[in-house]
Amino acid sequence: MSAGGFAERLKNFFGLRKSVSDELFEDLTDLLVEGDFGAAEAMKTADKLRARCKKEGIGDPGAARLALAGLLEGTLLGGDEASAPERANPPGTSSLTVILLLGVNGVGKTTTAAKLARYFRDLYGRKPILAAADTFRAAAIDQLKIHGERLGVRVVAHQHGGDSAAVVYDAIEAARAGGGDLILADTAGRMHTRAALVEELKKIDRVVETRALADGKGREAKYLKYLVLDATTGRNALAQAETFHQAVSLDGVILTKYDSGAKGGVVFSLMDELGLPVIYLCEGEKYENIRPFDPSGFVREFTGLD
Repeated sequence: MSAGGFAERLKNFFGLRKSVSDELFEDLTDLLVEGDFGAAEAMKTADKLRARCKKEGIGDPGAARLALAGLLEGTLLGGDEASAPERANPPGTSSLTVILLLGVNGVGKTTTAAKLARYFRDLYGRKPILAAADTFRAAAIDQLKIHGERLGVRVVAHQHGGDSAAVVYDAIEAARAGGGDLILADTAGRMHTRAALVEELKKIDRVVETRALADGKGREAKYLKYLVLDATTGRNALAQAETFHQAVSLDGVILTKYDSGAKGGVVFSLMDELGLPVIYLCEGEKYENIRPFDPSGFVREFTGLD
């Protein structure tokens, strides 16, 4: 079922009801589960909507759908619909920014690194360095080098099988020497349940913390850890996020392969259960196919209000 299909079903679900009833909330729970909400998240959302409808005297199903959209947007904004959320920010004015891209194989981390390099270079005038810290796959190193050549962006890489943390260290050294002000580190993505991978990521994390953020010379740096998730993964995305978040304390999520085929309900669980906001959406293979995540627009699309 596509996102467009789910939004249409949600729209019809409310449109065909004659009144707001207990049955509506029970059926809504089931429908939200089909939209990639977890069972607990779906029940919680339906209960919130029930309470709001009771409090505000909402008896019209159309008004209930609008109220649902408001609740969902509030979830993505950190629970407060009236204020901006505590979101992970893009690189700002720091002298150096390090972005670690994490995630399992096949989600598009390497391409996302290239997209972010172009995005921040062209829109904000940053000088990116791509760090090929996925030393487990020779293809990942070669792919990042190709992206670097196409974009005219420096790539720091070691040999296949090398120390991934050393790659990030060298990228930081290159930046400190004047070679750039933004490091985008592609990391390995072997099965997210493997303890060896988690330890490898923790090692990279320690290198950045000790070298970039505490270099002993008083130079400010910003450090962000983004989990890259395939938007078509569904509920499995939450399990991936839990594992990586526990390992290195993530700042946010980048959704790749997002199109009308992604139902998207897991986005609400990522924020509500783990406090992880979606920061960017990638909707194609071209370098320009990346944009900041718009919670309001996403909710309107999800609920069929567009």
